[in-house]
Amino acid sequence: MASWLPETLFEIVGQGPAPSKDYYQLLVTRTQVIFRWWKISLRSGYRSAKPGETKETHENFLENSHLHVEIALIFGARILDYVFSLCEGKFDFLERLSDSLLLSIISYLDLEGIARLSQTSRRFAKLCTSDKLWEQIVQSACDHITPDMRALAEDMGWRRMFFTNKLQLQRHLRKRKQHHRSQRSSQL
Repeated sequence: MASWLPETLFEIVGQGPAPSKDYYQLLVTRTQVIFRWWKISLRSGYRSAKPGETKETHENFLENSHLHVEIALIFGARILDYVFSLCEGKFDFLERLSDSLLLSIISYLDLEGIARLSQTSRRFAKLCTSDKLWEQIVQSACDHITPDMRALAEDMGWRRMFFTNKLQLQRHLRKRKQHHRSQRSSQL
């Protein structure tokens, strides 16, 4: 399983808490945790300060409480917990799947499952409301999608189209055709 992992498991950059202007980078690779910093100051004593770097193996990082405090102050406790998990070998493989593959998997869920999945994270919320997913769902639910229906879905969104009843869809399609006819006649 570890061979599926990229060399860089996680990377985040950020600025230190106010009033600091210092920049930080946290990088977790397959074997190391790398913490880098750049001092930014108008004070003459710090102007010549060079960037710094600390590298630790995963095992050594788990024991380095000073580095834990630094990471928690700059990036927050959630990021520190996530880095701990990575160093302990607890990888979230689902999070590493591409959006297109996840959309294919999600399209097999029923509506209740999609609604529940959308509440688990920001990424899944975005995927579960995406037009790509709802286009797949509409295509699997309909025998045939006419060009007019496709154009209407592009205008109103595939999700909204899915939840609109047939009578309302027919009314929207008629209005759309009338609008296009009136535009063509005004152009002539």
